[in-house]
Amino acid sequence: MVKEVFEIPMAEAGPVGIERRGIDYVPAKERWAKPINLFWMWGGAIFNVEIMVYGAILMSFGLSFAQAVFIIAVGNLSYLLLGLTSLQGPEAGTTTFTINRASFGPNGSKLIAVFNWLTQVGFETEGLALVVIAGLALASKLGVHSSTTLKVVLILVAAAIQLLLPLLGHAAILKTLRWLFIPFLVLFIVFAALSIGKVNVHSVHHGANWQTMLEGLAFIISASGLGWTENGNDYSRYLKRDASAKATVGWVFLGTFIPSVALMVLGAAVATFVGTNSGSITGIAANFTPWFIWPYLIVAIVQLFAINSLDLYSSGVTLQALGLRITRWQAVILDTVICTALTAYAIFSSSFNTLLSEFILFIIVWVAPWTAVYLVDWLLRKKRYSAVDLQRGKSSLYYRQGGVHWPAIIAQILGMVAAMLTIDAYPHYVSLVSNATNGADFSVFAGFIVAAVTYWALAGRFVSAEAKLQPAEIDEAAISGI
Repeated sequence: MVKEVFEIPMAEAGPVGIERRGIDYVPAKERWAKPINLFWMWGGAIFNVEIMVYGAILMSFGLSFAQAVFIIAVGNLSYLLLGLTSLQGPEAGTTTFTINRASFGPNGSKLIAVFNWLTQVGFETEGLALVVIAGLALASKLGVHSSTTLKVVLILVAAAIQLLLPLLGHAAILKTLRWLFIPFLVLFIVFAALSIGKVNVHSVHHGANWQTMLEGLAFIISASGLGWTENGNDYSRYLKRDASAKATVGWVFLGTFIPSVALMVLGAAVATFVGTNSGSITGIAANFTPWFIWPYLIVAIVQLFAINSLDLYSSGVTLQALGLRITRWQAVILDTVICTALTAYAIFSSSFNTLLSEFILFIIVWVAPWTAVYLVDWLLRKKRYSAVDLQRGKSSLYYRQGGVHWPAIIAQILGMVAAMLTIDAYPHYVSLVSNATNGADFSVFAGFIVAAVTYWALAGRFVSAEAKLQPAEIDEAAISGI
């Protein structure tokens, strides 16, 4: 059974196993995945040292351990949004930013796709930079001193390795992450066992005020479920159209919420005794026995490659959704080149952790409003799409006025303005509302609510009427002829 579930279908594989399919419709005969496959994929990706780093960074906000645990538990509930944004793929049979044409229009969607591409490349850069940092730590253990040459070599080697899984494609990624789930879990258990006797839950006695807690909550929501919503349907599109919605949301949520909470809490716990070094991949393990550093760093590198594969795969199909006339594998190579250059900048920068935390906070500005518009549009059209019109150009039902659906654009802009007016990204940017409330950060809630209400008000009747024009059945012959 496991072999059947995770075998790469020949219909989507090239002569050397490279997936040819890009953003085109996935026919019913090639829908090989099941909802539980998403549990293994997301679980294998989230059981990752990168998630543990987020928990450690959270403690740098000045929170007590109890406050951090509370924020981690609440913030990771946002993985429900990832579950909900994985339900459109089985119906539409295509990727997120092809489906996004229904709400924003084929041309309007391109603007949002640019934001998504920048976000995916940002996460890829973060992951690749952490791989290089871990590689430098291993080299140091071997007595090889850090140098410009060594950093450049590690960056290039890491980029070449990172290219492999995204090139092979969707099924290979799911299969690999399924295999890696158990060793990742074992590392976590060993790490937790070594940490128990060192944790100092009272390292911060008084904790932070409610304003700082809100800022920490915004950070965790962005780093967890909200930060992945734009990826969901890129992987659920291989589910059958009649796949259970409850099972899909449930397996996605369980595969993400449980490991994310466990790892972030562990990262926060380690930060209570590692201190200022806790925000780095090497600093987290600094106080452990030497024998553990080796397996920790080696497995951490593999983990980072695994989670980066999801970002690199999604950024590739997002480039295609932008209208670039390139194949999916060409898009992956292009993204890898760009990511490599940005990784070099991050590695040679002295403020990597600051760049990381601010990048994640600013994701809220566009992702929260977009998620709201995307989900409201899906509900308004009775959770159905015209798969053939998502693949068409000017003849598409969703083309409307010049290929732009202005209610969605207006809702997105107003949501982003609301987020910018309420975000706290000190020291580089503090919004008017945040400044007036001594550092409170309402951005994720303001952006989501304003965009949702605006879109519902402006597009509710029109989209509901448009939904009646969508065919109940999918004409795969018509889609294949596009």
